[in-house]
Amino acid sequence: MAIRPLLTPALAALALLVAGCSATDPSGSGATSPTAAPSSSSPASSTPPSSTPASSTPSSSAAASSAPSTSRPDGVSRTEAGRALLRATRDGDRAGVRAAIADGADLEVRGDARRTPLIIATRANEIDIARTLLKHGADPDAKDAIEDSAFLYAGAEGLDEILRATIEHGADVDSLNRYGGTALIPAGEHAHLSTMRILIDAGVPLDHVNDLGWTALHETIVLGDGSQRHVRAARMLLEAGADPELPDRHGTSPRRLAETRGFTEIVRVIDEYR
Repeated sequence: MAIRPLLTPALAALALLVAGCSATDPSGSGATSPTAAPSSSSPASSTPPSSTPASSTPSSSAAASSAPSTSRPDGVSRTEAGRALLRATRDGDRAGVRAAIADGADLEVRGDARRTPLIIATRANEIDIARTLLKHGADPDAKDAIEDSAFLYAGAEGLDEILRATIEHGADVDSLNRYGGTALIPAGEHAHLSTMRILIDAGVPLDHVNDLGWTALHETIVLGDGSQRHVRAARMLLEAGADPELPDRHGTSPRRLAETRGFTEIVRVIDEYR
């Protein structure tokens, strides 16, 4: 009975120690239980799960890749735009041509007979469309399946407005057609006088010989009809410096060719420049 007072305080202290440990760790290790509830400051417990799916807000790179092209807002492909340009050019649709160009159409796209939009516009004498195409960079020297370019065709057919535009946009005035001739040779044949003046002023060679052995002066005589227009065409060439003595491949001079065909006025004009 004498030792009871001594043991009671020790037992009491031990009881308090056991009670304190069990409040934080039933095992008595002092570590927080991994299954214990998170504290009120934990982000996981303070922020409720988002109701918006994670994929609903794309990253900036994903948004850029999915955004429509600013150059072609309607998503028209270059191939589709090229087809539209050919169609609009054939139809003489100036607004359609401008729209196709804005959509990024290839200005050198090929249609029937490998004709570019500019060649198509030239053959139809669509002056405004031809100018629009040239302004945006169409090639005035691109050739079709029969080796006609916009420049060569305009020169041969007397399409002066388009011819001037092709020259202004850098057409090669020395370029040759399928007969090996310059634009001036068929212009002389048809006596397109204003066209001849444009070509002469642009520096087209006067005495170039084509694959048939003829110059512009030869064709003015051989394929002309001796009319007053052809007389004036011959004079224009001679005044510009064409050689009145240059023979054809058979050795026949321009004067002799005119005599043979009975073109006496052309003979007289040639005699003025011999």
